[in-house]
Amino acid sequence: MTGLYPWIVTLHVFAAFIFALGHGASALVAFRIRAEREPARIAALLDLSAQGIGATYVGLLILALAGVAAGIMNGWFGQGWIWASIGVLLAIIIAMYSIATRYYVSLRTALGQPARGDKGPPPTPVSQDELIALLDTRRPEALAAIGLIGLAIIIWLMVAKPF
Repeated sequence: MTGLYPWIVTLHVFAAFIFALGHGASALVAFRIRAEREPARIAALLDLSAQGIGATYVGLLILALAGVAAGIMNGWFGQGWIWASIGVLLAIIIAMYSIATRYYVSLRTALGQPARGDKGPPPTPVSQDELIALLDTRRPEALAAIGLIGLAIIIWLMVAKPF
C-alpha cells in the first residue's frame, strides 16, 4: 500500500489515542466522583471531566473521518465488517450519551449548577443525603462495560475483517 493510505491509517490510530486520552479523564472521574462528599470537589471533578470530553469529541471526529477515508481508499464499504463497525460505534455513542448525560446533568443540578445553556437562575442545591443517594450509582461500571465491550468488538472487526 503506497500513497496517502498509510498516512490516513496513522491519523486514524493517532486520533484513537486522542480520543482515549480525553475519554480516559472522564472515565476516571466517573469512578472517583462516587467517593466524594464535598460539593466543591464534586463540581471540580465534573469540570475536569467536561474538559476531557472536548478532546474526546475531537479525537472521535478525526477517528471517524480518517476511518471512512481509509475505507473508501481500500474499497471496504462493499464488505460487511466496516458497516458492522460503524453500527457498533453508533450504538456505543448513543448508549453512553444517553446513560451519562442525564446522570451528569442531574448531578450538576443537584449541586446547584445550571445546565449548559440554561439562562434562568441556578437551581437550589439538594441536601447532603440526596447528593449521596445520587452519587451511589453503578453507572461508571455500565458505561465502562459498554465502552470496553464495544471497543473490543470494533477492534476485532477491523483486524479479523470476518465478513
